Amino acid sequence: MLFNSIDFAVFLPIVFVLYWFVVNRNLQLQNFLIVAASLIFYGWWDWRFLSLILFSAVVDYLIGRKLSAEESPTTRKILLWVSILVNLGFLGFFKYYNFFLDNFMGAFSFFGYAIQANSLNIILPVGISFYTFQTLSYTIDVYRKKLTPTKDFIAFLAFVSFFPQLVAGPIERATNLLPQFFKERKFDYLKAVDGMRQILWGLFKKIVIADNCAEFANLIFNNSDDYRGSTLVIGAIFFTFQIYGDFSGYSDIAIGTSRLFGFDLKQNFAFPYFSRDMAEFWRRWHISLSTWFRDYVYIPLGGSHGGTWMKVRNTFIIFIVSGFWHGANWTFIVWGALNAVYFLPLLLRNKNRNNLDEIAQGRFFPSLKEISSILLTFGLTVFAWIFFRANSMGHAVSYIAEIFSGSLFTVPDFEGSGRAFRLFILVILFMLVEWRGREDQYAIETLGLQWKRPIRRALYFGIIILLFWFGQNEQQFIYFQF
Repeated sequence: MLFNSIDFAVFLPIVFVLYWFVVNRNLQLQNFLIVAASLIFYGWWDWRFLSLILFSAVVDYLIGRKLSAEESPTTRKILLWVSILVNLGFLGFFKYYNFFLDNFMGAFSFFGYAIQANSLNIILPVGISFYTFQTLSYTIDVYRKKLTPTKDFIAFLAFVSFFPQLVAGPIERATNLLPQFFKERKFDYLKAVDGMRQILWGLFKKIVIADNCAEFANLIFNNSDDYRGSTLVIGAIFFTFQIYGDFSGYSDIAIGTSRLFGFDLKQNFAFPYFSRDMAEFWRRWHISLSTWFRDYVYIPLGGSHGGTWMKVRNTFIIFIVSGFWHGANWTFIVWGALNAVYFLPLLLRNKNRNNLDEIAQGRFFPSLKEISSILLTFGLTVFAWIFFRANSMGHAVSYIAEIFSGSLFTVPDFEGSGRAFRLFILVILFMLVEWRGREDQYAIETLGLQWKRPIRRALYFGIIILLFWFGQNEQQFIYFQF
């Protein structure tokens, strides 16, 4: 079920009414309703894959209970590895089986040995990369004794399958979300209104910005051989805003929807395109995934401690694994490695934590130095996104080669260039609103709160009109494929 669909527009009010007006006096019934709604939400796509999420939840629930009662270090480690192998086993089979099989056969063919093996027609379950990491974090935290395992399976299943963030995050930690299922929840009007504002802004990002940028990004990337370098740059820029609007928009809708039901999810995007270096960018982009890899992979490997070789090794491991998490394609691996190359000089010179404060804090206008830093970081990001969007390594290389040819200095020419120019103006206005709200949790969190009610309502209705005006180019959320 898509957030930007009629189905969800009907589904959400029904669940909301049942939650606050029918089962509102019983916490267990509220949790049960969340489980039922989440299974319906996920099963709406393909009910057959409900067995995967249920099996994963049962395994980690039972292992968590067993870990709490087990004192033997060896047995505890075995239990942890059972959880890791079950979760990553499912993820590896559905997401990476054909990738490894094709590369295995390709490697033998390179040396003159032909191996015949049939690839499988595997459907990638929506959200499997997200909920497997969420359940894994629970087991690992219980193993580390940072979390007391729950005895309430319904509450645990609600945590695993919580429908607002089930299929594309944020990847919530059990230490933050799970305890909220045991606290009495009363309807908070101001919290709900704030949630509705964040949902509205998320829909704007997705429908107005991302889906319309996707039209031109897809046109140019899918027909890149027909275009010159200047046009290819525009295609890369449009994809840069498409993926930001698409994914951060989903996170906004998920967080806002959670607030409607009395839950607080952590911020997943913190205005990453205003970053002054790549280290800051990765502190602001897909925060739940970045911190997951930091806490459960990077730090256990030794983090940034040790010698130069260990720092280099750990940096490349974390970025390459993060890239591979996104998809079974060499383009994602190269995208991750390229970001490691961007990040490493900052780490080795101990400058990776130079920009921890908000940019231009307390000021509307940044300094020239800040502007130049933002533009450089943005340019590096746009270049890296080419690998992320390309269909193959060959496609990425030919795309970049044309950009760095003489055709870069020609006038861009592609179908719908006039509409693309108007969209680009809209994107600039969108980024100005984002800049104004960069110190908030989302761009319009405080925008208009001090205005008179009619003017504030005009702002919201204006956004709604734009949703219908530009909402003719519906696209699936990009991260559903991950």
